[in-house]
Amino acid sequence: GYDFCQVLQWFAERVDRIILLFDAHKLDISDEFSEAIKSFRGQDDKIRVVLNKADQVDTQQLMRVYGALMWSLGKVINTPEVLRVYIGSFWAHPLRNTENRRLFEAEAQDLFKDIQNLPQKAAVRKLNDLIKRARLAKVHAYIISYLKKEMPSVFGKENKKKELISRLPEIYIQLQREYHISAGDFPEVKKMQELLETCDFTKFHSLKPKLIEAVDNMLANKIASLMSLIRQEESNMPTEIVHGGAFDGTMAGPFGHGYGEGAKEGADEDEWVVAKDKPAYDEIFYTLSPINGKISGISAKKEMVTSKLPNSVLGKIWKLADCDGDGMLDDEEFALAKHLIKIKLDGYELPGTLPSHLVPPSHRKPFQTVE
Repeated sequence: GYDFCQVLQWFAERVDRIILLFDAHKLDISDEFSEAIKSFRGQDDKIRVVLNKADQVDTQQLMRVYGALMWSLGKVINTPEVLRVYIGSFWAHPLRNTENRRLFEAEAQDLFKDIQNLPQKAAVRKLNDLIKRARLAKVHAYIISYLKKEMPSVFGKENKKKELISRLPEIYIQLQREYHISAGDFPEVKKMQELLETCDFTKFHSLKPKLIEAVDNMLANKIASLMSLIRQEESNMPTEIVHGGAFDGTMAGPFGHGYGEGAKEGADEDEWVVAKDKPAYDEIFYTLSPINGKISGISAKKEMVTSKLPNSVLGKIWKLADCDGDGMLDDEEFALAKHLIKIKLDGYELPGTLPSHLVPPSHRKPFQTVE
């Protein structure tokens, strides 16, 4: 046999990402699973959580399930940061509830991107591991030197050793206060007590202030220099991402995330996608008293603000819709503005620049084709 949690801890120290998988309809964290999660202590930044089979519940139940999951994890994982939870249905079965399909697709893409980008952050993670090890070595030095100092020189060594081991939690607190060290930097009390049982405290070394000073200097100054070198090296290297398996082909074809939705709708059609709603938009346009076929910015604003979108969003829409930049909108530009407002109200993001398929026909350059 072997200690399963120790095996998990060994792997956790060496992997780049730890994914905890939960089913939406079965959230209970067993004692075995709880112990397994606790073995990841100190690796909290590597942990991601996947709430799988979320299509098995409706939206209202999903909100309750998500809250219950976060509450359960909070009892097991002691970290001030909120864990990233990906919600979706990561299996090949048809969705039982399709109302959250867009959410599931977006979450899946976020998870894939997180995994694909791991190679780009490998050097930073190794540097973070170095920092953790340096801080842990420093804490061990304080613990060992304290135990050495408290040992009697002649009689009662064994009894004093047992007393110090039993008082280890109190010693931790004392050292935290004396040296201003975070509790998270200390090794697990129970495991440390077990290891100390076999040690001869009289052979421990006394604290060496110069070595502690060297470690502090490294953490305060050298690490910053290393970080800047890593950033510089990463900027000069080609972008690396994970390939193969589920990552191949997921962004291609009509089943890619966001294909044919929002601002991408009509990208592969010959007809201008706004044309189907243009008659309705024209009715509004002609109520705004156009002059020479155009309405002023003030007139357009009166209509656009009825969408109740923030001015920052409407300003972006105006910039995208005013194709010729004359500060006025003709009927096609106005229809485009209304179309972009609809895209935003439907929950999609606006494009940074206007895609070629959304450019009004009268504003397209000669020989321009829709890509």
